[in-house]
Amino acid sequence: MTEMEPIILGFLNSIALQIPGIGQSQLGSVNPWVKGLIPSALGITGISIMLNLLNAGIRKKLVDQDKMRRLMKETRAWQKERMAAFRAKEQEKIDQLNKKSAYMNKLNMELMQMNMRPMALTFVPFLLVFYFVLPHMFAYTVAEAPIPLNVFPGNFFHLTCSADDVKNEAKTHCAHENDMYFWGWYFLSSISVSGIIMRVTKTSTTLD
Repeated sequence: MTEMEPIILGFLNSIALQIPGIGQSQLGSVNPWVKGLIPSALGITGISIMLNLLNAGIRKKLVDQDKMRRLMKETRAWQKERMAAFRAKEQEKIDQLNKKSAYMNKLNMELMQMNMRPMALTFVPFLLVFYFVLPHMFAYTVAEAPIPLNVFPGNFFHLTCSADDVKNEAKTHCAHENDMYFWGWYFLSSISVSGIIMRVTKTSTTLD
C-alpha cells in the first residue's frame, strides 16, 4: 500500500461513507457500469495497479531516490547506535550521540518533505477518483471473503458485510455474510501490489 491510502481512508473516516443518490451507508452503486463479481474484482485490481504505477512515476520524477536512501541510511544508523547505547547504559556514548539530535531532526524533516512532495500532487486527484468515479463504476460488493475482515474498530471501514448487515433490510447490497465492499477490495488489492511496484520502480520508502 502507498502512503496515500491511509490518508484517503482517514479522510473518508472523518465524513460519512455516503454519496447522495449512490449509497445509503457504503460507497457503491445500485446500477454499476461494471457488472459481475469477477469483472469487478479484476477491474478494481487493475485500477489499483494503475494508480500505484502513476504514484510511483510521480515519485520517481519529484524525489531524488539516491539522496532519500542516503538520508534514510544515515538516520537509521544513528537511531540504531543510539538505541544500542541506551541498552548498554553507556552514558558517554549517549551524550555524544545526543549532540547530533538537531542535525538528525533536520534530516528527518527533509525526508518528510521529500515524501510529502508527490503526495501533495496526487492527493486531490486520487481522492476524486476514489470517491466520485469508482462508486459509479462498481457495485457495493464485488467479492466474497472466506472470513470476516472487519478489523477496524468502530462502525466505519467495514471491509465485509457482517451478519447484522445481512439482516438489516436497509442494506440490501449485503446479500451474504463476508461479501466484500468494493473499496475494501481496492484496499487489499493496493496493499498487495504496491510493494512489488515500488520495488520494481525503485521508489520504495524503506531500505528493506
